[in-house]
Amino acid sequence: MARKIRFGVLSVAKIGVVKVIPAMQQCAHCEVTAIASRDLGRAQEAAAKLGIANAYGSYEELLADPSIDAIYNPLPNHMHVPWSIRAAEAGKHVLCEKPLGLGVAEVTQMIAARDRAGVKMAEAFMIHVHPQWLRTLEIARSGEIGELRTLHCVFSFFNRDAANIRNRPEFGGGALMDIGCYPIHASRWVFGTEPRRVSSRVERDPDFGIDHTISGLLDFPDGQALFTTSMQMNPYQRVQIFGTKGHVEIEIPFNAPPDRETRIFVRTGTADRTETFPVCDQYTLQGDAFARAILENGEVPVSLENALGNMKVMEALLEAGT
Repeated sequence: MARKIRFGVLSVAKIGVVKVIPAMQQCAHCEVTAIASRDLGRAQEAAAKLGIANAYGSYEELLADPSIDAIYNPLPNHMHVPWSIRAAEAGKHVLCEKPLGLGVAEVTQMIAARDRAGVKMAEAFMIHVHPQWLRTLEIARSGEIGELRTLHCVFSFFNRDAANIRNRPEFGGGALMDIGCYPIHASRWVFGTEPRRVSSRVERDPDFGIDHTISGLLDFPDGQALFTTSMQMNPYQRVQIFGTKGHVEIEIPFNAPPDRETRIFVRTGTADRTETFPVCDQYTLQGDAFARAILENGEVPVSLENALGNMKVMEALLEAGT
C-alpha cells in the first residue's frame, strides 16, 4: 500500500485550512495536492501558506484534474450534496463534512450518485476513529458498567454574528445542523440501533429564524439519550454514558485537542479511574481511514447509510419541536 490517495479540497473554509488540511498532511496514506476557491487569489494564498502544489479558481477546475483521486468537501451545508454529487460524477471519491445534507431527500440523492459512480463516499464524523471513543464504546459494550440505560450530552458555544453562515437558515444554519448532529450520531453509535421515537424542545432566534437551542430525547429499544445543543450558551461539551453498574464520561468528546492527551473517567460501583490517551489528531486518523478504504476497497468509517439514519432522526426532532 505504497501509493497515497491524492486529495483536492473544495473551498478555503476555515475548518479545512485550520484543522483538517494540516492534519491530513501528516497522514501515511493520503496527501493534499490541490485546493480550489471561487476566488483564485484566495486559493493561491491558502496553497502557499499550507504548501499545497496546485490552486484552482473554480471548483469545476479541481474536479477536472485527472491527478486527483478524492475530494474533501468542507463547503457550507447547503453545498455539501450538490458538489459531492458532481465530484462523484467526475470519478472522485468523496469525504464530506457533516451534516451530509439538508434533509433525507438530499442524502438519498447522494447515495444514488455514489452507486452510479462506483466511488467511495463518507460523512466526516472524525470522532468515529478517535481512540477515546473506541475505548468508550468498548467499555460500554463489555458489560463493565452493566446494562446501558442512558446517554447524556451537552454541546454548546455562543454565536450571534448575523453574518455568520451558522445563523442563516437558507444555508442550513442552526444548532441542530451545526452541532446537534454529533450527539445524535454518538447516541445511535453507542446503542447500536435507531431510536423508536423522539421528542424535542426547540428555541428559535427571533432575528435569524434559526434554532439556536434544541434539547432532544431519543428513545432506543434498550435505553434513552438526552442532549442539549446550543449556539447561544457558554462553550461546553461533555458526554456521559450510564449503565446499571457504572458510567463513562468523555471529557472533551467532540473537539478533542490534537496537541495534548485526552481523558475519559470511569466509575464502576465505588471505584473510580481515569484512562488517558496519547496525543493524536482525529482528522489525521480520519484521513488515513478513508484513504485505506479506497486503497483496500474496504468500508469507509461513516457510510452514507449511517448519514441517512442520522438525518432521519434530525428531521424527526425538528418536526417534533415545531
